[in-house]
This record gives sequence, C-alpha cells and structure tokens, in this order.
Amino acid sequence: MELNEVMRTTFSARDYTGEDLPDELIYDLIENARFAPSGGNRQGNRVIVVRDEGTRNALSKLAEPAAKRYVAQITAGESPWNAVIPTAVTAAEIEATPPAPMLVESFKDAAVVLVFAVDLRVVASMDQDLDRIGMISGASIYPFVWNVLLGARQAGFGGTITTLAVAMESDVQKLLNIPPEFAVAAVVPLGKPVKQLTKLRRRAVEDIVTIESFDGPALTKQA
Repeated sequence: MELNEVMRTTFSARDYTGEDLPDELIYDLIENARFAPSGGNRQGNRVIVVRDEGTRNALSKLAEPAAKRYVAQITAGESPWNAVIPTAVTAAEIEATPPAPMLVESFKDAAVVLVFAVDLRVVASMDQDLDRIGMISGASIYPFVWNVLLGARQAGFGGTITTLAVAMESDVQKLLNIPPEFAVAAVVPLGKPVKQLTKLRRRAVEDIVTIESFDGPALTKQA
C-alpha cells in the first residue's frame, strides 16, 4: 500500500474478526515504528504486549470510570474531558452512566493490546511551567504509537489509540509493573478489523491552515 493511501485510510478499528496477530508481525511493526522521532533522540518509549485475558479484562475495567464520564458529558452536550471548560455533570450522574461498549470492549476482543509508556526522566517538557495542561511530552511518544498503527494498516490489521485507562494510571502501572517514572501514554488494541474502511471524513485543509497568523487567510491550493 502506498504511503499516502496508508495515511488517508488508517482508521480507528474497534471491531475485530478474532484472527491472530502473531508476535513476529508485532516485532516487524515495532521494528519500523521505532524510527519515529523523540525529543533529543532520547527514545524513552516502552511497549508492553498484553495477550493474557485477565490482564486485558482488567485494562477494560480500568477504562470504565473515564468512559462513564465521557458518555455522561456527551449526553449533556459537553466536550468530554475538556481541560478548558469545566464540566457541569455531577459525580452522581457520571456514576449512574453506563460506559459505551465501544469504549471498553475492544481491549477484550482484540487479538492483542499494546500498552505504550514513556520515560519522563528523558523527556524535555518545555511547557511544564505554563498554566495549562502539558502537551509537549507527547511529541516523544505519539509519533512512535502512530507509526505502529500505520504499519498495522499496511499489513491489513488495525487498532486505535485509547487513553481512557490513563485516568487510572497508578492502577495501570501496578497491573503491569510499570515504574512510576514512566507515564502511560496509550493503550492500543490491535486486530484484524471486521470492516476495512477506505474513506475517512476529515476537515479540509482550508479549515485548519492559515498563513502567517492564526487569523490569517486560509492556505489554498494554487492553480
């Protein structure tokens, strides 16, 4: 599959056929994905391959509290887990909301679950003193995660980046014996998708790119 096609058709796969995803293929995916950039080329990335049913069930359970809040906020018309606009949904409402199966069941149904962590001791977080949620540290791990998903797409498999379980990070660390200095960045179920999507909906270039300033004119394709 040509690179542009892979980039334009790698979708969030959550429903799987049950086909096995062998260790040899996982090795190949990471063999290529590891060339993703990281801050200072410090390569603080780690991956845990989870096949054990009990562990995958535990990861699903740990994702439930965040999934319940996600659904409760969507139901209330909010942008879920927004760090700028406070939620008006109460703790009682969240607790009474069942988690959507699509948010928690993929850990159980996937052929394998990959847990990605990054060593915070080697990450340069230039935004650590800003008065907002940190973003920069992710630059040292998420290109690597996405490379894995691009490779999986090319190989006919698929998955999705999930972060719901990270709301319970200390429990995830305990479950998988992850040292406290490693941040859990993503929990990625992988498998053979039931459907292979070939057309995705995304905002147009003109809607997301401006020239010279945030409120500048939109970038358009020249004739």
